Amino acid sequence: MWIRIKDISIKKIDATHLKNPKNPDKPMLLNLFQREGRTVLYVLKNKKVFPQFINTSTGLSIPKRRWTEEMKTFAQQEVEKVPPQKGGFKVTVFGWLFLLAVVGMLSYIVYDGLIGQPQRMKKFEQREAEMARVNEGDIFLGRIEVYKEKGSPLGMNLEFGCFKVVNIEGDVYHIAKSIEMSKTAKPLNQMNSTDFEQEAFVVKGKELGAHHKTFASDDGLTEISFRERKE
Repeated sequence: MWIRIKDISIKKIDATHLKNPKNPDKPMLLNLFQREGRTVLYVLKNKKVFPQFINTSTGLSIPKRRWTEEMKTFAQQEVEKVPPQKGGFKVTVFGWLFLLAVVGMLSYIVYDGLIGQPQRMKKFEQREAEMARVNEGDIFLGRIEVYKEKGSPLGMNLEFGCFKVVNIEGDVYHIAKSIEMSKTAKPLNQMNSTDFEQEAFVVKGKELGAHHKTFASDDGLTEISFRERKE
């Protein structure tokens, strides 16, 4: 951000009675001024009064390090005579636009945090709950594991394919598998999702999540897992 400094003269005083330390034969004047800083966003005017000696023939200021004691004393006396000056702070048009943009952004952040985020979270939870729900007639892509002995993988039969929820009685689910199953996992569109066996497996929900569902029989010999619902 660029800053432009401007000196605003409030009083000019003849100082020909003082000796010019830079050019003894050249007269001087004392300029009393206020300093103003200007940016794109605001204008700041310092209420302090600053003294400055100027070579009247050249219009150039005399560096403060070159001032004599008489010059310093005279400048201080004249500064003290000046009535208190007003400072000021003013916001520019671009500054107001910037402030409005900041206020708008902060308002959006607050609104989003207090209202928007909870609403999205509620909708997300509702969607997750809906996806976790299992209804009669639903068809899923998944797999079935049938064990010969509970807890032992030896002789376990693993198949992949589509399953249909035929009936639900409380926490008991009757699930039929497709008449065409595969020994390897395949996409839903490559599996038979319309024809199912007449006999259904009787299982209970073990894990009913939004994206993964697992069912198991009471004897622990059958476990069915769903990973994708057919729309």
